[in-house]
Amino acid sequence: MRFPLGIERVSRAETDGLQPALASLAHCRLCARLATHLAEVRAQHPGYHALPVPAFGDQRPSLLVVGLAPGLHGANRTGRPFTGDFAGILLYVTLHRFGWSSDPESVAADDALELRGCRITNAVKCLPPANKPQPAEVRTCNAYLRAELGALGAGAAVLALGQVAHAAVLMALGLRASAHAFGHGAEHSLESGRRLFDSYHCSRYNTQTKRLTAAMFEGVFARIASHLART
Repeated sequence: MRFPLGIERVSRAETDGLQPALASLAHCRLCARLATHLAEVRAQHPGYHALPVPAFGDQRPSLLVVGLAPGLHGANRTGRPFTGDFAGILLYVTLHRFGWSSDPESVAADDALELRGCRITNAVKCLPPANKPQPAEVRTCNAYLRAELGALGAGAAVLALGQVAHAAVLMALGLRASAHAFGHGAEHSLESGRRLFDSYHCSRYNTQTKRLTAAMFEGVFARIASHLART
């Protein structure tokens, strides 16, 4: 099977070898290129989080949102996914509109915002140079995503923001890409009544070029809400 960026299936034996790292994400240095890059960013911006960014939200969510990777001046700065940069604006407004977020704006990791029945994570937990993770880095970080997906209950929903996140979810679940093609608004049945929903990433480029509009994004969330209401 072929994945975007040349990512290939990762075996359980490979990820089992990473289990010790799962217990302490903040100390993960498994990807030398990313660890070196983060060290350089910390030197340039001493006040930035500049470490692997953990997931944020409920421990046992009904909705898991999966993005690509932390942004330099967003999650990499604040330490919370989709917080502090343009990409999080539409996401948190929409989560609030559908009742998954207590506030429509995520400002900092220590603000009062809470997620209700929702958790947000990334396919790659560390800031990649030029916001482009390498295939091996997506593969290595997939053990974290596998653990996060494993915490979902029956009937839960997974929202993949972009093709790389979609491929990373399939990799973590051992599913064939050919049977689960990415497309904005696409839906895919998973085990135990769970369902994978796809959306274009809520990046500045996608929203400003109207590739992704607020109405399009809300349409995906409406279908997620409908699925969860039936489970």
